[in-house]
Amino acid sequence: MRSLFFILLLLTCFHGIAEAADIQHELQGVNREIREKRQLLRKTRKEERQVSNDLVKIDRTLQEKEQNLKALSRELKQAEVQVERTQQEIETARHEAQKKRDQIRQRLVSLYKAGELGSVRMFFSSGTLPQLVENQRYMKVVLEHDKVLFAEYNAKIDKLRSLKLNLEQDAARKEKIKGAVNAKKQEIETEKQKKTVYLSQVRQDQQTYLASLKELQANAKRLQTMVERLEARSRKSYTARNEKKPSRLDPGKDLPPVADKGFASQRGRLPVPVRGQVVGTYGRHKHPEFNSYTISNGISISAPAGTEIRSVYDGQVIFASAFKGYGNMVIIDHGGGYFSLYAHSSKILKGVGTKVSGNEAVALVGDTDSSKGPLLYFEIRYQGKPIDPSPWLR
Repeated sequence: MRSLFFILLLLTCFHGIAEAADIQHELQGVNREIREKRQLLRKTRKEERQVSNDLVKIDRTLQEKEQNLKALSRELKQAEVQVERTQQEIETARHEAQKKRDQIRQRLVSLYKAGELGSVRMFFSSGTLPQLVENQRYMKVVLEHDKVLFAEYNAKIDKLRSLKLNLEQDAARKEKIKGAVNAKKQEIETEKQKKTVYLSQVRQDQQTYLASLKELQANAKRLQTMVERLEARSRKSYTARNEKKPSRLDPGKDLPPVADKGFASQRGRLPVPVRGQVVGTYGRHKHPEFNSYTISNGISISAPAGTEIRSVYDGQVIFASAFKGYGNMVIIDHGGGYFSLYAHSSKILKGVGTKVSGNEAVALVGDTDSSKGPLLYFEIRYQGKPIDPSPWLR
């Protein structure tokens, strides 16, 4: 009898110790996630500093480009003034050239009218030889003047045409530079805006991670308190039973429950608790952007709000209430150390102590404490430890 009592006492103590060990294991997982969150915080703070430095460089480059743009604008304005001045000179030269052209036209008309008789008339009109020589010299001077007049006219027109073309090309070049600088300025402004948005996102992520870290630390503290309480209760129970001297052992009292092998035999045969799309799987998942991992002890199934959530097997409801981070939650004890958990429901249909059958509705799909819309978060636990539900579902 004493041996049987000692065995029962050990079983009770081991049960409390096993429960404490399970919670300690979960606490270690939470602490690991806290370390990962801290790494994320350090990473986001480093990225924030880098983005801030990039913004300073962009601002400095933008100021330089704006100064270059102002210099080019002044140069362009000067070129435009020069073009306008040259156009005025061209108009003046054109007017003068027109006068010379009229003079040339008159000379041509005079020469045309005189024809070959002009030279003969000049020869016979000269009374003396010196007068003839003087008339010939005068005619030569007139012809040379006409020749110079033609040359000056053509040179003036060519020079002004070339000058105008050069100035137009210079103005076009400066307009092109101005367009390039404006494009670069827009590019820098766009980059600056993108960096600003990114900096804001980094800071927002940092706040999110900080809040998550604080929540995890609070959960860790709560779990630690629970571990200490369970360990104290285990020690107290062991001491009390060790000091107690029972005169008679009730064969039916304090006997451990017979293990129910029903649920254990259902691996791969359990029905899906709700029809929908699996949006979250069991285990560790790498963060898509940061070098960190998150842990999921169950699976998430997206489904329309109000869809019935059904028990995967016979059992008894041991928890039916709101739980921080999980919303409205139901936990069912299926015996043999197996439990199933259903979270984020909009409405709980069964109360604590209610016995349910497999495929019986226990809650409705909702989004309480869910950031991903209506879904069911589902877990299976054995002796307090989470196990992957997927191999158990058919």
